[in-house]
Amino acid sequence: MKKIVIVGGSKGIGQAIVNSLQNENLVVNISRSAPLLPHANVTHYNCDILTDELPDIDAVDTLIYCPGSINLKPISRLKLDDFREDFEINVIGAVKAVQKYLPKLKNGNNPSILLFSTVAVKLGMPYHASIAASKAAIEGLGKSLGAELAPSIRVNVIAPTVTETDLAAKLLRNEKMIENITDRHPLKKFLKPQEVADMATYLISDKATAISGQVFQLDCGIVSFKI
Repeated sequence: MKKIVIVGGSKGIGQAIVNSLQNENLVVNISRSAPLLPHANVTHYNCDILTDELPDIDAVDTLIYCPGSINLKPISRLKLDDFREDFEINVIGAVKAVQKYLPKLKNGNNPSILLFSTVAVKLGMPYHASIAASKAAIEGLGKSLGAELAPSIRVNVIAPTVTETDLAAKLLRNEKMIENITDRHPLKKFLKPQEVADMATYLISDKATAISGQVFQLDCGIVSFKI
């Protein structure tokens, strides 16, 4: 069994990843709340990534950093503190986790790091200035770490489009909004958390040992196609 550390695995995409991995791996979840369904292979640590010390863990094969934010406002309404808060949760938290567990990862079994961005980095979407800036930093971080840590540790980034989670609830709060978002995507759908978890599970697996430094647009076609 591999030991996989997931920061932010109690909700949304993180929870789907935990559910996908827990039967065949030892999973350590670090978040402010525990996963809804306890499992014998899952150890939970209550922790705020920005203010608390991360727990010591004896071995780490994979680190997955899931926390994110959706702070959609016109640039005229965004305060500098909005940018700081988004950068803290998306980037500084990820750096903190990587620095904490890097010594253990270096001794891991096919070790890898997985980070999360957004399609808004590539697509250019109104009202996304703060979150797009933070996630662009994550993409740069992922590529830089991939180069620095090669060949021993692989680093990849997933950039999902709208995903049906609590975080995105404001974007999907009524039938009209759901219809509009569905129609904007060439594949006429948006993501379920399990679809993102399936990609994550592949990227950290032994089937992906040739993949590092990549940003995967899990986008239902919205970045790649104009139809």
